Amino acid sequence: MTTLTREEIVRGLAENRESPNGAARNAHAEALAGAAETSGDQALFREALDNLINAYLYSSESSRMLVPFARLLQEYDKDPGAFSHWDAHSLFWQFKWVASAISDSPGIPLESATGWLDEMDRRYRIAGYSERPVREAELWLADAIGEDERAERAFRRWLAAERDDMSDCRACELNGQGQYAVLHGKDAEALELWKPVLDGDLTCAEEPHRLLATSLLPLLRLGRADEARSHHLRGYRMARGNESLLPSVGKHIEFCALTGNEFRGLEILAEHAAHVAPLANLDDRLAFHGAILVLLRRLRELGHGRTPAVPYEGTPRSVDELYEVLYAGCLDIARQFDARNGTTRVSDRFHAQVDREPLLAALPLGVRSAALPQTAPAPAPVPAAPGSGPALTAAAFNDLVERARRARDMGHPGTDALWAEVAVRLDAQPEVDPLVRADLADQQALAAGRRGDKEAPELLSAVRENYRALGLAERVALAELRLAGVAAQSGAAPAEVRALLRAALRSAEALDAAEPLRARRIALAELSAIRMESYLRSVEAPDADDHHDHHGVLAAELTDFVAAHEGTAADLVAEAEEMLGRVALTQGDPERAVPLLAASAARAVLAGRPWQAVDPLVLRAGVLMTLERPEEAEVAARSALEHAAEVTDAETQGVVRLTLADILLQRGDAAGESAEHALAGAHWFDQAGLTADGGAHARLLLARAYAGDGRSAEAAEVLQSALVDLLEHGDQQAVSVREFLGDLLRRLNELRPAAEQYLLAAEVTKDWEDPRPQAGLAHSAADALNDAGMAVEAAAAYGRALELHRLTGEVPVAEVRILRSLAWLGLREEVTVATVAGARKRMEEAVEVLEAALAADPGAPGLRSELAQTWHQLAQVLDRHVHANGRSQEDEDEDDDEEDEDTEGEAEAEAEQATPLSPAEVDALRLEEIELWDRAARVYAELGPDHLRDRFQSLNNAAWTEQERGDADAGSDRVCALIDEARALPEGDLPDWLLPAAERLLAQLNDRD
Repeated sequence: MTTLTREEIVRGLAENRESPNGAARNAHAEALAGAAETSGDQALFREALDNLINAYLYSSESSRMLVPFARLLQEYDKDPGAFSHWDAHSLFWQFKWVASAISDSPGIPLESATGWLDEMDRRYRIAGYSERPVREAELWLADAIGEDERAERAFRRWLAAERDDMSDCRACELNGQGQYAVLHGKDAEALELWKPVLDGDLTCAEEPHRLLATSLLPLLRLGRADEARSHHLRGYRMARGNESLLPSVGKHIEFCALTGNEFRGLEILAEHAAHVAPLANLDDRLAFHGAILVLLRRLRELGHGRTPAVPYEGTPRSVDELYEVLYAGCLDIARQFDARNGTTRVSDRFHAQVDREPLLAALPLGVRSAALPQTAPAPAPVPAAPGSGPALTAAAFNDLVERARRARDMGHPGTDALWAEVAVRLDAQPEVDPLVRADLADQQALAAGRRGDKEAPELLSAVRENYRALGLAERVALAELRLAGVAAQSGAAPAEVRALLRAALRSAEALDAAEPLRARRIALAELSAIRMESYLRSVEAPDADDHHDHHGVLAAELTDFVAAHEGTAADLVAEAEEMLGRVALTQGDPERAVPLLAASAARAVLAGRPWQAVDPLVLRAGVLMTLERPEEAEVAARSALEHAAEVTDAETQGVVRLTLADILLQRGDAAGESAEHALAGAHWFDQAGLTADGGAHARLLLARAYAGDGRSAEAAEVLQSALVDLLEHGDQQAVSVREFLGDLLRRLNELRPAAEQYLLAAEVTKDWEDPRPQAGLAHSAADALNDAGMAVEAAAAYGRALELHRLTGEVPVAEVRILRSLAWLGLREEVTVATVAGARKRMEEAVEVLEAALAADPGAPGLRSELAQTWHQLAQVLDRHVHANGRSQEDEDEDDDEEDEDTEGEAEAEAEQATPLSPAEVDALRLEEIELWDRAARVYAELGPDHLRDRFQSLNNAAWTEQERGDADAGSDRVCALIDEARALPEGDLPDWLLPAAERLLAQLNDRD
């Protein structure tokens, strides 16, 4: 093994601290500790041990910290004076980690675990620390070994002990206190304790990450499913891929298993497949694998035991196989704990966890997730009915048939389900009326026709003959009309379809005058003929230029139909009015469509068919939005949702909710409610098998609603899950979605991924005729890269954005902001004469752009504000130069006091440094700064009260610069003039902050005299 030098070890430790947590970091930390021990440098060895302990802590190998901690403690006992105050504090702080690791390691005898706890107690007392952390550690050890009275005493003493600088942060302490409450069945108390952490008021490196996961089941048990969903979306995003948070990841998997989101649980499991292995930390392994077992058991119960899961130790495993191997491993760990602790508490809790029953049958999460594959053909839905069971009595069966017929005659959405139950119950009846079999065959033929089955005409012909044999002429007429519809649907020749329509109408007209349904059958035949004739005309002349005439003919026919049948068939007239509304839209007349669609919906409701009002109301809501009548649109959409209560079509349910969600989101103050409807819409589209279409748009809307409600993490999680679908809906949407995702990631301070989304969107726009979208995206990417500290990449992106903006010459403000950003980027590494000159050049370019734009539009307030801001920032650049020069002079003076040991390389580097500024040059720069700030302040004053803060900042900077020049009176005079001006303002025009801020500044300036 190559021996590392001290410098290499020091550099390695610095790199290791910045490395991602996990096995690779741990292995490197171990090697560095070994090299440091070999070097004989004890201080370096102690540093390496401390680094190794921290590496183990934030990984799945946290139990391995015991050995390096014991070594570090030995070093402390040998020479406490070698430990600085901070080093000693760190050592005692790590005692808490070790106490947890010992309690969580069944291989350490109980006597040793208790001994370590006593040692911690002793050392804390000697060092003068509070017993608070000791009692917390005692609580969890006592709980694990079943000493509940001792645990309760420790808990009380923990809360009573004073907090000091050895106490855990408040967020972590509240986590533990809440978990103790949950163990005693006090979910509500736990959530109240956790509230400051869950709300983001108290945070730390692992909170609220852990608590968002821990709170999931208590929330579900209390019926707070919406909060649980939110915590899952936020929390899993924080925990994903973090090795030290695998128990939290497991809680998210368990949550999915218990809320009908089993496939989502499988997806999370797949993302962490590399960690489904024998983890070194047995307590973490039991927690993580135990949660996975909840999912696997649920999948087995649903018949998915043979479904592929994830590999284990390199071998692919099905759900059944993975369950067996993880169950055996977890049970072994639990028994190890029991053997050490002398109690079955750990195994009892393990069994209780794995045997948990679902808390909700289905909880829509909003994120895209595939459905579990069907293990067997799904039976037709069978709604409950009075007397339903293995066999119905004749009376109950007859009642079921009558309900099915009433539903059929009303066009009720539940008709299919009722006839499906009739079919299930039919064979159990000793005698069945032939009419029942005919009606059932009719329903089945109708379903075949809707599906487009090729045997549908044959089935309908048989139905017609059945009814004819039974003497039901009105049903015969209806069957003939359906034959015409099936013929049109299958692409039959127009002449054939027209012949069938004429036959159906003749059959309807031939009905006995006493037949109650005669008028309805005639009306239905006429309306069907109108609808199909319009279709047939388009088939016969697909390329004709007289589509407008076709629409005019159709509108006239429908109008005549409404007038002829208004008093006899309200539901059919409602259909005709809806068609008239759609024709008006096709003709480009939305104002005419609005009342027609309203009349259609109202007529359907009065006819006792509210479900028929849903489609015209949804359409009307959309039209009203295009007409910029959002209040009426919202009323229509809410009415559609109300009337959709009995609609069984999943797609229709999705459309209704998506429509209302969109309207509410555009309202601007109802993002929370919009999110609720978008979430439900996504669920319904998924049920309809439209996840990639309507479901994707619902998720996009849900993400926008979450973002509008300040829930950026949830918005990003939902949007990323639907990204693959949304990108398939055209370049315009792909660009919009990626930009939106970039904005969300930037809000979450995920800057590199944000920049990636902006750049990917820009790539899509590179061939567009208009360069402005690409310019804006490149600019956003540059800002994100700049904020991420990636100066080289940011400069390149700014350069490209500037080039694109200049192609248009239409966005001077964007150009200016890019130039200013480039100016500051040039000063990021060092401030020298050369870099300041480069920054000045960029700022002056920005001024030229603005002056040119103002020449064309002298009064533009936005341009004038940007000009003032540019002068302000140029002054700041010069001020940076002056102060950097002062610091370099101080450094040079300190170096002169030391022995001159310059090497040739150092001499060359020194030669490259800028010549220090002379006092005259410094004063000239300060005078220029003052002039620039004064110039900016004058523009801000002209722009009025909205720029008062900017003006005050300019005057503040100018005053302090006067002070630095030794002219304190000039600085004070500026501020006094502002104070006098402020006091002269009318009371209502004077901002509350201005006078106190100005008077405070004046006092500070005078104190420095």
